[in-house]
Amino acid sequence: MKLFREALIILIIYLLGEFLSSFFALPIPGNILGMIILFILLCSNIIKVDNVSNISDFLLDHLAFFFIPAGVGLMTSLNIIKSNWLKLLIVCLSTTIIIIASTGLIVQFISKHKKQGSGTIGNNN
Repeated sequence: MKLFREALIILIIYLLGEFLSSFFALPIPGNILGMIILFILLCSNIIKVDNVSNISDFLLDHLAFFFIPAGVGLMTSLNIIKSNWLKLLIVCLSTTIIIIASTGLIVQFISKHKKQGSGTIGNNN
């Protein structure tokens, strides 16, 4: 019964995000809005992590299953990929470098502020 309740919480938040996205004609997809809403609810302790931990663990354990539709979609676009492979490779490499660099800079920033003890960044006390 606990798994059902946890799945229902996630589903309601997802549907709320979808509703907000379509009702206000927002350019942000509903599932992204749902994740933002869930994040806000978790950070504000309106929803406790324990209330969604089991279903979250289940979904993370089976995450590869959710990439199957995307893989099938890529296979149907194989002709487009073949004709633009160099552009795609350049975009993939450049975005990977940007992500690695920005992650490193953010970690250095947080580490520096955590060592100095200034502010609340990374300080859970």
